[in-house]
Amino acid sequence: QVQLVESGGGLVQAGGSLRLSCAASGRAFSNYVMGWFRQAPGKERESVATISWSGRTTYYTDSVKGRFTISRDNAKNTVSLQMNSLKPEDTAVYYCATDRTPLHWTSNYRDMDYWGKGTLVTVSS
Repeated sequence: QVQLVESGGGLVQAGGSLRLSCAASGRAFSNYVMGWFRQAPGKERESVATISWSGRTTYYTDSVKGRFTISRDNAKNTVSLQMNSLKPEDTAVYYCATDRTPLHWTSNYRDMDYWGKGTLVTVSS
């Protein structure tokens, strides 16, 4: 059974930084895309960043480019999101997710099959 557990959320002032981590278990993740997604109150879930199985290909939504960095450690089955220069509009529940199709590149949250429970990030102005 695939399990994804996020950590690292919290309250931070605008301009600050947070690092989210996701620990995955239940299968080998080295052949699957992984990503971070978020949902703010009253808004649709959106893709924040995704990373390919090798780590060589990444996707970032425009609003986080230059501020967020996604990385993965296949030996440890973890994926992380370093978030710098945080803005109030980054406030949301952040989810880690992965696909069930190996070697399938996507940045679309609708393609993800396994989801963590989420971690809340609140950025105060």
